Amino acid sequence: MTILARFMRSLLMVAGLALLAACGAGDLKKPPVPLGDFVMGLNVVVADTAQVPGISRQVTADEWEAAMKQAMVDRFGRYEGSRIYNFGINIEGYVLAPPGVPVVASPRSALIVRVHVFEDATQTQLNPGGKQLTLVEGVSAESFIGSGWTQTKEEQMAKMAYRAALSVQNYLLDNPEWFGLPPKEPVPAAK
Repeated sequence: MTILARFMRSLLMVAGLALLAACGAGDLKKPPVPLGDFVMGLNVVVADTAQVPGISRQVTADEWEAAMKQAMVDRFGRYEGSRIYNFGINIEGYVLAPPGVPVVASPRSALIVRVHVFEDATQTQLNPGGKQLTLVEGVSAESFIGSGWTQTKEEQMAKMAYRAALSVQNYLLDNPEWFGLPPKEPVPAAK
């Protein structure tokens, strides 16, 4: 590898990490979105049956469980209500982009989770069968050349777990009746 190539790679990595820091979990610094009298109870994550199709960086079940639990705590641990809601999350599959050929073959990371939501007081599952959420790494300057080049597997897992927790939040917001909130306003049809 030439000096110029190493310099360019280093420059791209620094730029990618700066973008990651700038657009990562910034919304967690804002007040949490309203979820009524919500507080997170159990935060159970299971990853020991995760499927890994194709080429991926290898990750242990323990590593995925820790990353997902942390993302859920970061997002939902900010609520201080009195109605306890428990989460069961199964990581069903993932691909963590390995280093590829920059630009030509820059694989993207993906994560498939199934979330189960329980109301603690009534011991009822609010979404029988759970809800499957599929997340694909977004397009950014760092993923353009491949996040396998610009991020460690821990950074990739943290980013994908953050996206999954945000998707769980959006799923909860789509079901306001679970939290005693008024129904969502319908979106007017385009004319």
